[in-house]
Amino acid sequence: MSKLLTAVFTIAAMLAVATALAKPTSASSAPAAAGATPAVTVLPTVHHLVYRFGYNTKATKEGEGTGTTTIDIVGLAKDGGMKVTATDEWWNAVQPKQSSHCEVYANGSVVCGKAPYNLTVIQVAVVPLLGQNYFKALSGGLTSSWTQSYSVRATFLPGSGAGFAGQVYTWNCESSLNGKGTIPEQPPLVEIQSTGQMQQQGGRYIKVNQKAGVLYDPRIQMPVYVSELFTFVPRQTTNQYTVELKLIRT
Repeated sequence: MSKLLTAVFTIAAMLAVATALAKPTSASSAPAAAGATPAVTVLPTVHHLVYRFGYNTKATKEGEGTGTTTIDIVGLAKDGGMKVTATDEWWNAVQPKQSSHCEVYANGSVVCGKAPYNLTVIQVAVVPLLGQNYFKALSGGLTSSWTQSYSVRATFLPGSGAGFAGQVYTWNCESSLNGKGTIPEQPPLVEIQSTGQMQQQGGRYIKVNQKAGVLYDPRIQMPVYVSELFTFVPRQTTNQYTVELKLIRT
């Protein structure tokens, strides 16, 4: 709870910019004048989200384990998934990491179907939360409780410095979420507590226990803050890690 309250004051100023995301630009529907050159169709503005992250540390502007992850929602796939490109840029790195190219479905399921099929340890904490129906239960009340089942198909490793070589696996995920109502210090942000597990299908059948706190902004229908603890069973080279993310730009 203390982490969430601290984050409220950090992101309050950022939300003034974030609200612009609520209504993407669309082409004008006004008819063209007789004899006029047909107007070029303008596609909706791409959603460009930038989260500041901290890996095993606070999400700050600089320092070991910090950086930004940029998530571009670039359109819809034929099967209804949202096309997403996500790129991590670590503090003091010479260049960004290789981008992830995935689809995110309404329930939070993620499929990374383009080589190298990767989803990073930073991105796995937030990309599923972008599913259009992930927080739909809040429409029935800001203190609603619900279970969210989804899957992640990708290759990712728990060590932040590791590469993404390896086989693609499907991870079945289930989270229990509890809405705690709006934060008095910064309404209408909604606090949500979540516990869950990711289970690898095949390979070593690794289980990943998850415990998270989220601040969700219903105006832009996006998580603006995530603090999550991941614990691996059986033990890995990296057995446990934390990720903190703050939305800083849209």
